[in-house]
Amino acid sequence: MKAHSSGRQAAEFTAFVRETGTQLHHAAMLLTGDHHLAEDLTQATYAKVFVHWRRVQAADSPLAYARTTLLNTFLSHRRLRRSTERPAELTPVDTGHEPDPGTRLDLLAALGTLPPLDRAIVVLRYWEDRSVAETATDLGLAETVVRTRARRALQRLRPLIDPIHERTSS
Repeated sequence: MKAHSSGRQAAEFTAFVRETGTQLHHAAMLLTGDHHLAEDLTQATYAKVFVHWRRVQAADSPLAYARTTLLNTFLSHRRLRRSTERPAELTPVDTGHEPDPGTRLDLLAALGTLPPLDRAIVVLRYWEDRSVAETATDLGLAETVVRTRARRALQRLRPLIDPIHERTSS
């Protein structure tokens, strides 16, 4: 009986990964700015979710649980000393749906200038199109903190991105 139950849970988890994998990987890519780190972050997130799958499955939104796990894993990883390690050669990832790969790389570079928490706020609010309340809940912050940090982060990003936009629109 237990083997049947664990087999069913494994199948349900596999279906969950198939449904959410692309979305979480895109968020991880925006958070890390590095294809390899994004894969590692996504894999670590799913490993943590799998360990608690019964609890996750019973939650109101398993995807929200996975997103929160992704963010917490990212922020924890950034605090570790080894997070400064970088591969010697990086190759751009071809996602197939990007209008201008150069602009995308410039945007990732600009996001990389932000502190990890500000980057997480910008990604959640403006890439994932989440509300201030949802972002605050996911990150365990007050809504006013999310608004303030998002505004300041955008002020820091604009000078880096506006010249990019002007260059591509001329």
